[in-house]
Amino acid sequence: MSLWPRPRKRSQLSIERIITRFKLNSLKGFVSMFLVGTILSVALAACSGGSNNNTATETPAASNVAANKQNVELTLVSFAVTKAAHEAIIPKFVEKWKQEHNQTVTFKQSYGGSGSQTRAVIDGLEADVVHLALAGDTQKIEKAGLIQPGWEKEVPNDGIVSKSVAALVTRPGNPKGIKTWADLAKDGVKLITADPKTSGVARWNFLALWNSVIKTGGDDAKALDFVTKVYKNVPILTKDAREATDAFFKQGQGDALINYENEIVLAEQKGEKVTSIIPDVNISIDNPVAVVDKNVDKHGNREVAEAFVKYLYTPEAQQEFAKLGFRPVDETVANTKEVADKFPKVKTLGTVKDFGGWDAINKKFFADGAVFDQIQAKNKK
Repeated sequence: MSLWPRPRKRSQLSIERIITRFKLNSLKGFVSMFLVGTILSVALAACSGGSNNNTATETPAASNVAANKQNVELTLVSFAVTKAAHEAIIPKFVEKWKQEHNQTVTFKQSYGGSGSQTRAVIDGLEADVVHLALAGDTQKIEKAGLIQPGWEKEVPNDGIVSKSVAALVTRPGNPKGIKTWADLAKDGVKLITADPKTSGVARWNFLALWNSVIKTGGDDAKALDFVTKVYKNVPILTKDAREATDAFFKQGQGDALINYENEIVLAEQKGEKVTSIIPDVNISIDNPVAVVDKNVDKHGNREVAEAFVKYLYTPEAQQEFAKLGFRPVDETVANTKEVADKFPKVKTLGTVKDFGGWDAINKKFFADGAVFDQIQAKNKK
């Protein structure tokens, strides 16, 4: 609706002139006013009828178009290690939506390193829903104008839909005697981890290493020295968490692997013999989900996209996350004996807030020329 006053229609102005003119002659005015009244009634009826026609033929908002379709398509863009969980959850949502709305929802799915996925969405991959490894990546999409500010408050738990912690994996029998974070800096230990420039898990791994020093009484200088030594022991930085897992288990690279706890659970389910450690000093790995506002409005599938995001918080979906190694955010699921026994308790858990939030983290550690680049440059000398 326009904020400016609407100009009166030309027909209305003409009628007013006629009324004024006929008032000059009372007798003629009396007779003619009847005619004018008739004309006025017809004119007003015409205006009213035109207005109704405009409303009736108005194109519905794009975000509501999906309600009139038999088939709706959603594009989900997520980080690599969520694939198995989503492949279990999506059919349940599709069935539920079909029963309740008599619509068939089909999904396009894309999985990869969280950083790479973020750049792809910003560069034109038309995701309707993003489930990324860290809120910092979602915030980048927000800053690009694709997600409206306040997305964290649109759903429970500040947008965090899945959680994990960092895990250390060693070769069977643990021949290198790796028990704590500190052991990763020893000479002769080869560590497999992903690249923080492309992978969300790699950023969490980096923060877990740094956090292990700070939470045990060290300062930034000690943390920098320790993390530099650890990355000197990394022969290759993989693109994402799944590639790191494959490099360690399938290709036999490295003596130890840092990865999400859920990747360890999944490897065990696939029959891998896993020797793993969940360090007592750890980092809370929080994975957010969000609707990509600009894209759902363009595609006309907002209602379905929002329903899918909300479904991810239901006990049914959270149970699927838990089965595949993610720590559920739904307390009723997390407190069941089966789930509680599955995940070791962590004594000291660092958070993103301890580092000042993702803007501060990215600026300090992962921006071009920041701490991670400095570490890599030093280790190449």
